[in-house]
Order: sequence, then structure tokens, then C-alpha cells
Amino acid sequence: MIFPKQRLQFLHPENRCASAPFLQTCSMWPWGLSARIPPAFAGPKKAPPLSKIIPLADVDPALIEQLLDAAFEPTRHQRTAYKVREGMEWLPNLSFAALDDEDMLAGTIQCWPVALTDDSGRMHPMIMVGPVAVMPHLQGEGFGKALMTAALTAIDPRAPLPQVLIGDPEYYERFFGFSNAQTGGWRLPGPYEQHRLLCRTANPAVLPQEGMLGPWRR
Repeated sequence: MIFPKQRLQFLHPENRCASAPFLQTCSMWPWGLSARIPPAFAGPKKAPPLSKIIPLADVDPALIEQLLDAAFEPTRHQRTAYKVREGMEWLPNLSFAALDDEDMLAGTIQCWPVALTDDSGRMHPMIMVGPVAVMPHLQGEGFGKALMTAALTAIDPRAPLPQVLIGDPEYYERFFGFSNAQTGGWRLPGPYEQHRLLCRTANPAVLPQEGMLGPWRR
């Protein structure tokens, strides 16, 4: 697949200054979270600088889909993660894009409102992190880690919802504090490897030991 090489100004038809650091603070329904670009974050030497991490809302949706196809495969919609967040819109305050040295789209991260429904029917709201997508020829250069750091840093520490993802347990535990210690009794609406279902929370006691993960529906 040939990925379009639009420059930054074409990625942001309504915001020609999107390459400047994004300092606006926003609120997000329904949990009162706020989002911001982190002032600094540690990462690999090749990680993009602050000015290269921008709000995903500034990127043409068609380019986001093309990047996801390039990073994964066109059949990605059949994955269980898509069923978990089915019908939901990604959270603009917690979703970001990374640009390469030529201001071309290099990677994206999306976060979603989901919930863990316990056996009594009570829904426990969570944030589903991912997918983290990076163009194949740029993988291993620090874009994924920078995007993860931006998304997790954007979660308001005053009201941090638990975060959940499906991924490599060794990588996400080592760099971001995710663990599968509490997810053994959780279920998903499709096939998955239990050890790859990971959670990150400051207070594990607030989450049930068993439940079904799915979209957040009021």
C-alpha cells in the first residue's frame, strides 16, 4: 500500500498552526477528565519532539483509516477489540497523532469509553487504550511509546479511570504499568488470549474480579 504523503498543512485543513504545542485544556463527558499534551516525557532517542505530537482530531479521518490499514491489515475490523468498543466514538481529548521529521503522519493512538459489567449488571466505566498504530517503516523508532505516554499523561490524575488494553504483557507492564493480574476473570465478546488482556489502575479494589468488557452505554 502506498500511503499518501500529505504535508502537515494538508492534514489540518482547519488549523494551519497545528504543529505548535497544543496547550489547551479540555473537559470530557461523562467522567470529568481533562486532556493536555504533556510538557515533557521520557522516551527513546528517536521519539518525536513535543511539537510533533498533535491532537488526533486535527487529522483527516481518511488518513487515520489508511494508516490503520497500513499498520495492521484491512481485516482489522474483525478483531475482538472492535467488538469491545462497538458503536463508540474515540475520545478526542485522549487521542493523538505523531508526525515524522517531514511533518507526515507517522502514527496514531485512540482511546475509547468502555465498561466492565459485573455479574449483578453494574457497569464500571473504563478507558480502552489503543490501537497504537505506526507506519511499518517507522516502527521501532519510538513513535508508539511517545503516543502511549501522551495518552496516559492526558488522563486527569484527579479522576483517573482504570485503563484497559489488549497487548504484549511484558512490554506494557515494563514501560506503562499495565498488568494482567486482575483480568483473569474478565470476559470479552470474542476470541482473545487471556494473558494479553491488561489493566492499569491506581486502585484495583474498585474493579470486580469477574465481568464482561464492552461498550459504555448509559
